Parts: sequence; structure tokens; C-alpha cells
Amino acid sequence: MRSVAIALATSVTGKVIHVPIMKMESLRDQAADKMDESVEPMGGAVLGSAGEDGHSVVISDYQNAQYYGPIEVGGQTFKVIFDTGSSNLWVPGKDCSWHTCWFHPRYDESKSPDFKKDGRTFQVQYGSGPVKGVFNTDTVMVGDVEVKAASFAEVSTVSFGPLNIAFAMGKFDGLLGLGFKSISQYNFPTAFELMIEQKLIDEPVFSFYLQKDASEQGQLTFGGVDSTKFDGEIEYVPLTSETYWQVALEGMKFNGQQITSNVHAIVDSGTSLLAGPKDQVAKIAEAAGATLVMGKEYTIDCSKIDSLPTVELTLGGGKKFTLEGKDYVLQVSGQCLFAFMGIDLPPKLGEMWILGDVFMRKYYTVFDYGNKQVGMAPVKAAETNIVV
Repeated sequence: MRSVAIALATSVTGKVIHVPIMKMESLRDQAADKMDESVEPMGGAVLGSAGEDGHSVVISDYQNAQYYGPIEVGGQTFKVIFDTGSSNLWVPGKDCSWHTCWFHPRYDESKSPDFKKDGRTFQVQYGSGPVKGVFNTDTVMVGDVEVKAASFAEVSTVSFGPLNIAFAMGKFDGLLGLGFKSISQYNFPTAFELMIEQKLIDEPVFSFYLQKDASEQGQLTFGGVDSTKFDGEIEYVPLTSETYWQVALEGMKFNGQQITSNVHAIVDSGTSLLAGPKDQVAKIAEAAGATLVMGKEYTIDCSKIDSLPTVELTLGGGKKFTLEGKDYVLQVSGQCLFAFMGIDLPPKLGEMWILGDVFMRKYYTVFDYGNKQVGMAPVKAAETNIVV
């Protein structure tokens, strides 16, 4: 087993962007299937060390569920979810109705000299309904780096129901996809892919530090990694598909008992929990003593946290990662949520698991676009974190 460690060194160009991110309610946990297995192979590049003197944007946290941070589209500021499980950028447009977008800024093309009309339809189907709009292009700023001619959707419709309420009252305004362009509508390149194409960052890589404490700031780094945020060495796992950030899940054990093996997993910052087939999740929940509530989420007695067994995940190449009870039980408003969720996926995909924020809070996660791999290293203890 080969381990790779990347130190945060002084960069030649300094093209590294640190984006502070906050935390908030999940938008995508009920997302309907958008998965497409067809993909063309992409070229690779060599990952190197990154600069410490990069630019910063904060990741924030809301209700231990979802992460968002600021960007600009046409000089106008929006708070977006940074989502590795999708590949389009959308923000509210001026046609978004007042009862949906009253608390959100709305993009106004008349305020931007770089606006260019596209006009193609944007539509994504979430579990509670569609999000609709129209594509255009403009300059997108992440940190202080300007991405020219980036495609984005001006959203005019967000469905009623749970998603509409979450959006209307939520702290996020839109979503910035960080998957591959092969799963974006019309195969538009993502903002990150345009950063690479326009040579705006040092290396074709981005990495997440997701804070456990909502009072702290997290960090999304474009162009490198931040070695102040993790301990030990980064273990890299090769991708099995260049659509989502998909890797081989060679095995999953709960309390030493094999739950599944030789399937796939997606590392997804847009999903709050650990998601998998309903029967497998039910098996884990039963072994832990968790109770299904309203047919969707599991709760568990908070007094059991310290006695819960270890979850062991073996990813591609035999790399092992573990989660303890304190990692996969979330304490929210005096109750404890067992952070596994059952999902239904199309049979053509086979068995698939989603490693969401529960996993990414434990492990600093590096998305290496150049070498087509994902790397993980244990997050530093909160008291020793250095906030950039």
C-alpha cells in the first residue's frame, strides 16, 4: 500500500484559492437520480505541492447538515453549496418569484458588462420537485480569481414542498457543481474545469476541510491542499468513473461483520449522510439499535454513542478508513440522528453508496482531477486547527 503526503509549500505562482465555507441544511439528500454512466476518458496531469499564500473563501455550517460559501456572478454576490455530486452552477434570476426568492439576491444581467445570452433551458429534478431556469454566461469569481465566460443558470422556478421551503428560508442562494462536465447539462465545463483551462490555479486539484463545530469556519481550497488541516499522510484512491467522484468500495464492515463488498461509492459534499441501499442500511441500523422515523431517517439513543461499533470502509487498492460512533451519530436539537440513509438507485447502476459529509468531516478530502483520484487524511483535532 503506497501512501502519498503533499506538504503545503511556497508556490511559484501563488495561484491557490482558499474558500471559507459555512454549514447549513441539506438541499440534495432527497435528490432524484441524475446519474449517467456514459463518459469519455479525460487526460491526466501530475499533482504537485501548492502555495500557502493563496486566496480564501470561508465554508460555513448550518444545522450540522450542508456547506456553503460566497462567490460572485457578474459582480453580484451569492452563497452557494459546493457540490461534488453535480456539475452545473445555478443562482436565482430576476424572474424568480418573490415568495421563493424574497430572502435571496437575484442575478441582474443589466449590472454586468460580461453577460452573454445563451437561452438554453436548465432543469434539475430533486426529490420534492424541479428547479428550472435558463443558461447564460458571465464572469464568476471564486475568492479573488475570475473565471471568464462561465456557464450558469438563472433559476426562475423552485418547486413547492420541502425543497421550496428549504430554499426560500435557507442560507444558500444556489449551487456550484464540482463533478465532471460529462454529467452537466449540455456538457458545460464546471467553474473548476474552467479554472484549469484558463490556467488560473497551480494544480488541477481541490480539497475540502469540513468543520465539525458550526461555530468554526471550514475551507475549500482550489489549486492544492492545506497541510495545516490534516494529520499523517494522504491516502489516494483511483476513480472508477469520471462522472461523479466515484471509487471502488471493496468492502464495508460494521462491528466486524461484512455488509457489502466489490461495489462503488461516490464521495459527495452535497449529501449530508452516508447513503446506501435500503436493505443494507436497515441491516446496519438494526445492529446498532437505531429506529426508523417517518420511513426515512433513523434515530438512536444518545447514550449509545460511546459503545457503538466501528464502521470500516475499504476503498480501491485496499485503503482502509474507519468511522466511530461519534462520527456517524449527529446530535441535533437534543436528539441523535443515526447518520445512515437508505436510497433507491436505478438497477443499471448496481449497488452504490454515497460517502457524504459525515465521512468528509472525519477525513480531509482531496479531489485530484489531474490524476483522477481522491485522497483522504484524518482531519486535525479542532483545538489544533489553523484557520487561514
